[in-house]
Amino acid sequence: MILLEKLGQQLGHPTRSVYGWLITKFLKYHNKMLEESAVSLSGIQPGDTVLELGHGPGLGLKAAATLLTEPTGRLIGVDYSQYMHKMAGDLLKELVSNGKVSLYQCDVAAMPLADNMVDKVFHCNCYYYWPDLRKGAAEIHRVMKPGGVMVTTLRLSRVVSFASRREFPGLNWQPEAYMAALRASGFNQVTMEDHQHRHITYQAIYATADK
Repeated sequence: MILLEKLGQQLGHPTRSVYGWLITKFLKYHNKMLEESAVSLSGIQPGDTVLELGHGPGLGLKAAATLLTEPTGRLIGVDYSQYMHKMAGDLLKELVSNGKVSLYQCDVAAMPLADNMVDKVFHCNCYYYWPDLRKGAAEIHRVMKPGGVMVTTLRLSRVVSFASRREFPGLNWQPEAYMAALRASGFNQVTMEDHQHRHITYQAIYATADK
């Protein structure tokens, strides 16, 4: 029980520790499909500016980077965890050094990015840990270009299971709560769809920045 509690505390903010290391292994195994699906569903174009929220060890960033083949293509990642920030930096060291990728350790609700600069935003297994969904959604909307698309992926059945063990703060884990925050922040075409990957059913939430 103590082990499960310690691991649960690391899910939203992994630290450099034995428990953080274990959670990183968990994220790499369980999030790979969701990360790659979020990238695929985002419709990234070669010259886009793309942002991943809560990038974790960098799996989604690595997948997205391969699509940004034009000189103007740029990739940005933000994560609150110093441990994840460093891990992704190590994974994408060459792309960071040549300026193709920029990584920031920061809160999603206070990103050091200019207004109207991002074409596509994606994230996976992330929004449940935000203390204030409205602030997070409003900040995403601020940095996105008019008509920009945001996609997040999740396995709702697994999220419900975690929520039953009170791993998430309040009711933020509910997709309806996040979708309501997106609409209130100026997004339209906010929908959730079921998708299938082999034998796994997962969900994708879509939103378009209306400005």
